[in-house]
Amino acid sequence: MRRQAGRGRAGPCGRRTGSRLRADRGSATVWVVVAMAAVGAVFGVVLALGQAIQARHRAGGAADLAALAAAGHWMEGGTDACALAGRVAGAQGARVVSCAVRGEVAEVVAAAGRGPFAAEFRSRAGPSGPRPEGPLAPVPGPESEPDSSSETSPAPGPVPE
Repeated sequence: MRRQAGRGRAGPCGRRTGSRLRADRGSATVWVVVAMAAVGAVFGVVLALGQAIQARHRAGGAADLAALAAAGHWMEGGTDACALAGRVAGAQGARVVSCAVRGEVAEVVAAAGRGPFAAEFRSRAGPSGPRPEGPLAPVPGPESEPDSSSETSPAPGPVPE
């Protein structure tokens, strides 16, 4: 029999084995590597999103507890109340960015996380009823300098009771 160019030989089952099948050898390995890279990328994005959500929840909880602590100790003075707020936030794995106490009302901004996953949360605590008139008096914290622009603007949303 005469061999024809580009057709190959007949294999054990009578099928032709030619250059086309040889060109496909190892392509499954490439597809598996691409699929594993895609799964790894999705997994990395999910982990990063989880880290950001965790930082947001940590900052929110720390700000709430720190504001409650500062409002509960307002009679000791703004500096002592904010120092207590800083200790409470530190125990929650966060830090106090700003703290202001006016009368029985305390407003605390706490931050948690680092880098692109950092989150800040503002919380206000005090007795229920109308909000006191005028801006809250800023109390400088150990990690930040007072910033009059952030303490005088009201936080969006309702006042927590």
